[in-house]
Amino acid sequence: MEKKALLTASQLCLNYIGQPILDHVDVTIHSGDRLCLVGRNGVGKSTLIHILQRMQIPDSGTVHLPPDVHTAHLAQEIRKEDMEGTVYALVASGLGLQGESLTAYQQQMAALDRGQSRGYQALEAAQQEVERHNGWGADQKIQEMLTRLKLDGTALTSGLSSGVLRRVLLAKALVGNPDILFLDEPTNHLDMQSIQWLEDYLLRHVPTLVFVSHDRAFVRRLANGILELDRGTLARWACDYDTYAQRKDAALASEQQEWRRQDQRLAEEETWLRKGLKARRKRNMGRVRALEQLRRECRQRRQREGQAQMAIQEARRSGRVVVEAENISLGHDQQASLVSDFSLVIQRGDKVGIVGPNGCGKTTLLQGLLGQLAPQKGAVRLGTNLHIAYSDQMRETLPPEIPARKIVAGGNDFLDAGGSRQHVVSYLRDFLFTPERAQVPSKLLSGGERNRLLLAVLFSKPANVLVLDEPTNDLDSETLELLEAKLVEFAGTVLVVSHDRQFLENVVSSTLVFQDKGQVVEYAGAVPDWGQLGDESGPESRLKTRKKTPAAKKEPKARPMRLTFAQARELERLPEEIEAREEELAGLHEAMAAEGFYRQEGSAITAAISRLESLQAEIKAAYERWEELESLCQKQEASLTAKN
Repeated sequence: MEKKALLTASQLCLNYIGQPILDHVDVTIHSGDRLCLVGRNGVGKSTLIHILQRMQIPDSGTVHLPPDVHTAHLAQEIRKEDMEGTVYALVASGLGLQGESLTAYQQQMAALDRGQSRGYQALEAAQQEVERHNGWGADQKIQEMLTRLKLDGTALTSGLSSGVLRRVLLAKALVGNPDILFLDEPTNHLDMQSIQWLEDYLLRHVPTLVFVSHDRAFVRRLANGILELDRGTLARWACDYDTYAQRKDAALASEQQEWRRQDQRLAEEETWLRKGLKARRKRNMGRVRALEQLRRECRQRRQREGQAQMAIQEARRSGRVVVEAENISLGHDQQASLVSDFSLVIQRGDKVGIVGPNGCGKTTLLQGLLGQLAPQKGAVRLGTNLHIAYSDQMRETLPPEIPARKIVAGGNDFLDAGGSRQHVVSYLRDFLFTPERAQVPSKLLSGGERNRLLLAVLFSKPANVLVLDEPTNDLDSETLELLEAKLVEFAGTVLVVSHDRQFLENVVSSTLVFQDKGQVVEYAGAVPDWGQLGDESGPESRLKTRKKTPAAKKEPKARPMRLTFAQARELERLPEEIEAREEELAGLHEAMAAEGFYRQEGSAITAAISRLESLQAEIKAAYERWEELESLCQKQEASLTAKN
């Protein structure tokens, strides 16, 4: 049985600054389609969704959407200035007249509570309106959405963060039971439990769906087809995401092979034509016309943009122990603790994920572990020679009117990256910014571009500890996979807050999971079954952990000095001494590589070689001594713990 066509778009064309965003695009959405729209950041995925919803007019082409087909949309970007009233009212507006009657009833109830109502007569009239529109069942659905997405219906939208507002708008899109639901990055700002609830809800209640998402686990569970926007053309793949990825790689390889054959044929035909009069006297005009067509085809190729080449600038390595927290409780001012009686040791090279419900205290935990927030109880000790780079999830902190190039380099034309001086435009190319996009104010960048800009700022400074807060939001799959590879290769330490299950499984060596009453549990690796998070129904529901947070029975005692005074001073001084020697060694290498070095007097050459060997031995000995002192520190700590 053929599925019903709900929306048909034909020959859509759209150009931006002379570049085709949509090049004669055709698409039909049938009942039962759950299509994931994929493509690199900035190719026009959000623009296509706007055009399909008739929220934006293309340069040419048509969109046929029957009047009886109801659509709803969650946009990637939100406009706070367009929102007013309560959360309940905004969610209810997704229900049309039903929602209006429910909002009016809620307003009368609130006014009556404040003593401002015209009386029970007005409330009764509002109640009758709700009944006339069969609104009570809809009210139950609104309340369910508010509960599931952790929203306060009485809160005013004017005071909410962008992340909370996105959850409000998601609830509005879901509550109306649309025939076609368009979602642009729906998992942004949702915690694990909310994402899994959303997946279940969409599978049960939303038969037709078009969505953009960076969350590969979300895509794998929901999509029964792929729409790929690439270089202005839209291709439909009737398969799941993993099959698409395999077929796409094969298709790109085939395209490159065909282009090589085409280039070879063009070179051969150009050589034939250059033979001059002899060729033309043969009157083989068909061959000449074929050559002209081949030239046109080669000119019309649209090359794919290069892959991101982002590189993390690694600082000299830190001490073995990066962070040690002992029985700490964390909170703000006199408020209740968000983290209670938590102990943890993070060592150099650990990759630690942090997950938990929205508002549970993940950022507070990060601040406590980094020494930015004093614990209410317990102690945090930071290791030696830490160079910390910290990126938060709030892209609103990017100066909206400042271009990307000025944000990265502070208004300068050059920056030091990877030990070399590099032009800022060249550096931004590695993060897929063209020279034109590097000049654009950050407020006009797409969500993925703003996230890449944050990564460009973060990776421009040498670091041996990376702290990332929701780094995967809005990234395309290729950039996301490259980021994963770079973090795995990174020799330093990584702390990352993320709701992206696939990302955590690919990167982290352990996961800190927030549970009830401020308890944080550490799991080895990523959590194998995210669905069990927070489920405390019985012993079988608990996942095996590497180490559970010990409950503090008493206030921690002051810890005795682990090293003698002289050893402690030596440990503190060693990183600077190593750095100074390595700088001298680098300068010596540069001098010896210079032209003419070996044409000077033999005594100068001998002295330089002798100093080179001496420096290498000193650096090796310093590193060994550093390791020795840290090992001694750890052994003494273990001994003290056993005695206690």
